[in-house]
Amino acid sequence: MVGPSAARRGSSLSIRLNSTMLRGVTHGAKGTFTFLLVRSRHSNLGLDFSSVRTEAANRSFLIRSTYTTDTKSREENKKTIERFHRLSVDIKKIRRLKEWVLLQDVAYVQEIAGILQEMGADEAAVANILERCPEAVLRTPAEINSQRALWQLVCQNEKQLIKLIEQFPESFFTTESHENQKANILFFQELGLKNNIITRFLTSAPSIFYNPVEKNKDVIETLQRNYLSLGGSDANMKIWILKLLSQNPFILLNASTAIRENLEFLQKNDFTDHEVLQLLSKLKGFIFQLTASTMQESMLFSKRVFKCSDQELKELVLKCPALLYYSVPVLEERLEGLLKEGISVAQIKETPMVLELTTQIVQYRIKKLSALGYDIKSGTLESLNGTKKDFEASYGKIQSKKERPIFNPVAPIRVED
Repeated sequence: MVGPSAARRGSSLSIRLNSTMLRGVTHGAKGTFTFLLVRSRHSNLGLDFSSVRTEAANRSFLIRSTYTTDTKSREENKKTIERFHRLSVDIKKIRRLKEWVLLQDVAYVQEIAGILQEMGADEAAVANILERCPEAVLRTPAEINSQRALWQLVCQNEKQLIKLIEQFPESFFTTESHENQKANILFFQELGLKNNIITRFLTSAPSIFYNPVEKNKDVIETLQRNYLSLGGSDANMKIWILKLLSQNPFILLNASTAIRENLEFLQKNDFTDHEVLQLLSKLKGFIFQLTASTMQESMLFSKRVFKCSDQELKELVLKCPALLYYSVPVLEERLEGLLKEGISVAQIKETPMVLELTTQIVQYRIKKLSALGYDIKSGTLESLNGTKKDFEASYGKIQSKKERPIFNPVAPIRVED
């Protein structure tokens, strides 16, 4: 059942939809639109790299919490500052961002710099790494050498390793759960993941390595069992699992019970086993980060808006899984944005994938198409739809047609005397 707030949102949108359709086609938005070329969450359901910065910040906070952070009562460690100066590290930057590092009694500045240099980092690279992740000097040389050996299990050579450290210093210098990290690396290798994929996980999704390996194995086994129960073949199972993990490693952070519950929800809503597998592949495992209640709300919202039967709704969801994935407020905002541009509900129902685009992207694309004289309100939304690359291809075709001269076979040929 949908809660009262969702019902109110749905009814208020229905009123706005009806009034919009009664008023007729609205005028396009005027003025200049700021466009951020960011694909929507569904159209780019790969690794969510925006979460990496948040995760790194959280790890930095956890490290900080184990050390003295009282900046008023403590004095800076003069030896640490002096050694940073020798390495051309920007002390002002550290004071501004992570002053607590300078307050610690014990720091291994020279030793950590030496290890980085052994791996091939030049003076500028060492300074850059320590400016971005000064808490690295609070780790013992033994901890860093252990981490070095761990990452070498999946790196081709130390040149690649030092390049990764330069790009993702916080991921490398987070040395907690060392045994879990090692066990998970070996498990992923046994599973068949290539080392370049595992290094991508280490830098972009390090939290999955902190899980006990038994937890990750349980999730993988749950996925394998459900894949086979949905009609998947033994021959394709390994490829399917590896692809799913490569696209969304954060699936390992989910509980096995959540995976089962969400699959049962889809089956209860009359999706066949084949269709459930189809949705899993399209959503790249992100379906397991949802709940049955949020999916139910999103589906009922779409059913009211498009005034469709259960079978039609199922077909729309299979055509555009974003209707299942996005919450009601997100769908409502995007639908209203399209209606304000004069696009009808019927057009959206015909091409629901347009709901994968943010309102800003829709506005930008409509403005570009309008400049070519293309009336989006009276035609199909296919030219508006798709990724940035898809849109640029459609736009280029429309532009070339507009610029191509029309040949008139009966027009007289002008010949200069």
